[in-house]
Amino acid sequence: MAKTVAALVVAAGRGSRLADAHTSVPKQYRLLAGRPVLTHTLNVLGNHPRISHMVTVIHPDDIGLYDDAVAASSEPWQPKLLPAVFGSKTRQGSVREGLRALSAVPCDYVLIHDAARPFLTHEVIDGLLAELDTGAEGALAATQIVDTLKKQTAPGRPLETVDRERLWAAQTPQAFPLARISRAHENAAQSGRRDFPDDTSLAEWDGMTVVLSAGDPANFKITTAADLRRAEKQASALTMPQAVSSPPPLSDLPDIRMGTGYDVHAFEDGNSVILGGVAIPHSQKLKGHSDADVVLHAITDATLGAIGDGDIGQHFPPSDSLWKGASSDRFQHDAMRRLTERGGRIAHIDVTVVCEEPKIGPHRDRIRASIADICRLPVSRVSVKATTSEKLGFTGRREGIAALACVTVRLPFEDDEGART
Repeated sequence: MAKTVAALVVAAGRGSRLADAHTSVPKQYRLLAGRPVLTHTLNVLGNHPRISHMVTVIHPDDIGLYDDAVAASSEPWQPKLLPAVFGSKTRQGSVREGLRALSAVPCDYVLIHDAARPFLTHEVIDGLLAELDTGAEGALAATQIVDTLKKQTAPGRPLETVDRERLWAAQTPQAFPLARISRAHENAAQSGRRDFPDDTSLAEWDGMTVVLSAGDPANFKITTAADLRRAEKQASALTMPQAVSSPPPLSDLPDIRMGTGYDVHAFEDGNSVILGGVAIPHSQKLKGHSDADVVLHAITDATLGAIGDGDIGQHFPPSDSLWKGASSDRFQHDAMRRLTERGGRIAHIDVTVVCEEPKIGPHRDRIRASIADICRLPVSRVSVKATTSEKLGFTGRREGIAALACVTVRLPFEDDEGART
């Protein structure tokens, strides 16, 4: 049985480096794609199928802003949200207050995440949880340093080049067994240590071993005004869902259409495959320009096909470096945006995965739940099936995976169409 997970969102900071003469609103409550930054952060955590509880640590002065940020979400995760708790003067103290609030929650793991990192993906979360599932005491989302690093020893003195080969830039979430990191924080408080820059450094001080997990360059922290401008551009480029009104009832959408999608990716060296937004442990991974999620690619093509709006390669060409390593839920979110702009909704998704390995059955429910979260559907409206090709063809030779998808959408009739029906 999979271990249960809680999320702790640190949102008590004042954001002094983003000071603005025209507003005193902290960065986590500034608007991004029409909604507060914190709303986007809570959305991605709350919509992850393994996260069952969430707590947000806020400043006492921000109660109204926090309530507005929660209200700005139309996502179904809100029952997971525990009452907010007030933080302290330091980030370390705020995390400790959040961990204390989670002490009565029946969860095995905790993800500690900065509110001002709204571009987190489920792929990053899955990687962290996979490390904990295999016994790690802590896991850090991080990206490898690729720029040449220079050190200035003194003004006017020659620069020194720093060896970057083993250097990584730390991100959040940082993931731990809940009971163990709670004990580490209490030990630090009792020892008078309040100077740790993040939770992994505190964990290491308390004797825990932390391992690295793949982060995402897009998962940056909004700290300065320049960061906020970058976030606006990234939100537009990555089609971050905008604030929308409640979708119309399916019964009000009489135009029923269906689209089909097909995708295939070959295997290459790796340790997991991404299917429907879920990382499945395997001896190989799928090769592709993005995360090679063959299931979501087929669903996206089927969604676009149902509304007659091209295909995934047209809107997200592999020649564009922007989509290098991108999480494929972004492609489906864009297809859903195009559907929503036409006044429509997805009504049902049926997917067939064709492969000899890995075995899909043990992961079927997680894949269904993930697709349902991404596509804003009840799980009952998502079907995932698996089959083999009887050892024929490239899937039979275990060279890759294929996926076929059928997506049913419902739309309002155009005025001239309604007159002819």
